[in-house]
Amino acid sequence: MIYLDNAATTRIYPAANEVLARTNDEFYFNASALYGKAAEAERRLSAARKSLSDLLRADDGEIYFTSGGTESDNTALFCSKKAKGGRIIVGEGEHDAVINPAKQLQQQGFDVVFASIKKDGSVDEDKFAALLTPDTALVSVMHVSNETGAVNDIGRLVAMTKSVAPKALFHSDGVQAFCKIPVNLRALGVDMYSLSGHKIHGPKGIGALYVKKGASVHPLLYGGGQEKGFRSGTENTPLIFSFVTAAEQYAESFREKNSEKRALIEYLAGLLTDKIADTVVITDLSACAPHILTVAFRGVRGEVVAHELEKSDILVGIGSACSSHRESRFKKLLGLDDSHRDGIVRFSVSEFNTRDEMEFAAEKAAEAVARLQNYAAK
Repeated sequence: MIYLDNAATTRIYPAANEVLARTNDEFYFNASALYGKAAEAERRLSAARKSLSDLLRADDGEIYFTSGGTESDNTALFCSKKAKGGRIIVGEGEHDAVINPAKQLQQQGFDVVFASIKKDGSVDEDKFAALLTPDTALVSVMHVSNETGAVNDIGRLVAMTKSVAPKALFHSDGVQAFCKIPVNLRALGVDMYSLSGHKIHGPKGIGALYVKKGASVHPLLYGGGQEKGFRSGTENTPLIFSFVTAAEQYAESFREKNSEKRALIEYLAGLLTDKIADTVVITDLSACAPHILTVAFRGVRGEVVAHELEKSDILVGIGSACSSHRESRFKKLLGLDDSHRDGIVRFSVSEFNTRDEMEFAAEKAAEAVARLQNYAAK
């Protein structure tokens, strides 16, 4: 199998899987209990939190573990302090875990507006600036687009926001950014930042939310007061330790891994455009994250191409795996002509992929597109 849908989820590192199994089997104690084994679990939990904080350069805030990126995003939007009726600015290309909470806030009376994106999927900074008002209470713009790999200049967007609305809180969904591009939360200046374990070769069902000191954010879940009162529920230490193990392993050779992935998507882009006429490369290869290549083929449907590739044991994406409606909404934002709009396919790589796999995938994609174009012409 050639797996090229790593933006949807990733294969867990063996070391992270081993930590997950060992913790479940040998070190399953409740970190909030009073006996010695629980105290040791709490110490390990604190060490894991510190390790993740160090990787994020997040020493000016707290890291809270959650069930994943969706919970982190929902907490950021629903639980951050904002004046009733205040303006909320959300990137037009955000994941549904941000878009749908924003729509709920709109129904509650907030002035929710959506910042336009450019053809590569990044936020249009000029149009973003035009939306800022002194009563802006919250901004949420993703660091890296899960659809195209476009990288937003979050530090610049934060500075623009604070210059107009100093009390506004700025949240960024960093699910596709962490371990893919350098992340320094202190330098970015964000108030909140979301993470997900299964996007970085960790387990599913675990994530984190960074909250800057002084940012007013109340809990989404109430109960026993775990996570310093911010996120109640018994800490899922097996998933937490596995998640942080994956992050630590990724960081060991961060530059080399991402350099190799960037070379793969650039190589694949060249193969696809050489082999398949009129292929539109949506991803801006000069300024993208290193793992995502999104293209549009003429006169075919992306989901049909994906099914054809699956027959050759090649798995690709056509956008967010969380919602077909999301994919449909997003492709209308990219400014593609009618002949390409339905032909979007996303290839996303990991350190486990090879150049030989890129060659085989491009060959089979060319065959599939040609076959489907011929069928459509009859």
